[in-house]
Amino acid sequence: TEQLVIEFKNVSFIYPSSDKFALNNINLIINGNSKIAFVGENGAGKSTIIKLILRQYLPTSGEILINGTPIQNIDSESYYSHLSTLFQDFRIFHHLTIRDNIAIGSDKDLGEQSVINAAKLAGIHDTVLKLKNGYNQRLSSYYDDGGGLSGGQEQRLGIARALLRQSPLLILDEPTSAIDAKAEYHIFNNIYEAHKGKATVIVSHRFSTVRRADTILFLSNGRITESGSHTELIKLNGSYKEMFDLQAEGY
Repeated sequence: TEQLVIEFKNVSFIYPSSDKFALNNINLIINGNSKIAFVGENGAGKSTIIKLILRQYLPTSGEILINGTPIQNIDSESYYSHLSTLFQDFRIFHHLTIRDNIAIGSDKDLGEQSVINAAKLAGIHDTVLKLKNGYNQRLSSYYDDGGGLSGGQEQRLGIARALLRQSPLLILDEPTSAIDAKAEYHIFNNIYEAHKGKATVIVSHRFSTVRRADTILFLSNGRITESGSHTELIKLNGSYKEMFDLQAEGY
């Protein structure tokens, strides 16, 4: 599958119901194999950038180019086939089996082994094997032998589903909020490994996750105020370091 290059050129955005800039003059390039993380306070504009990448909205001003073509001129279906996303509030289909919940993310049947590999990367395979029906386990407790996964384990199913698609661009928006920091660290190591040579965009509050990105963009009031690697941003001694230190105290 071809790589995607996404470019924001002087992009500003105001939500239809607002008169305040959610994003103000954003310039950034997401290359075909870059690992980019967005951090910042709630309401800084992180999720708005994701919504614009996903073409849920078009910029109020400026332009977004996909491989050089304005995003509004791109065929939606073709574009979405190049994306894989996982949000905090993704859907688990409880009437389906675990296998189907993972496989539903892909438009082609990639076979049993691919489903298992994705489950291993998401750290859920061993849990599934302990269930009475394994990958045939239905997730709803309406069924006599259904259910059996916690919220954090269901998030891992979502991660497996996103990884199975093997898209050129993987977007993860707070996908591991119900998973503890240590487990999240391992999952993201696997994601980075499995997604080598492709683009990954991450929104997370956890610095253990974002610190391994090639480029971290710190957003404040709809602007990118700091950008660089984790090491560079720590040396900069600005808002990123301040947030990092606060979180480090919490552990």
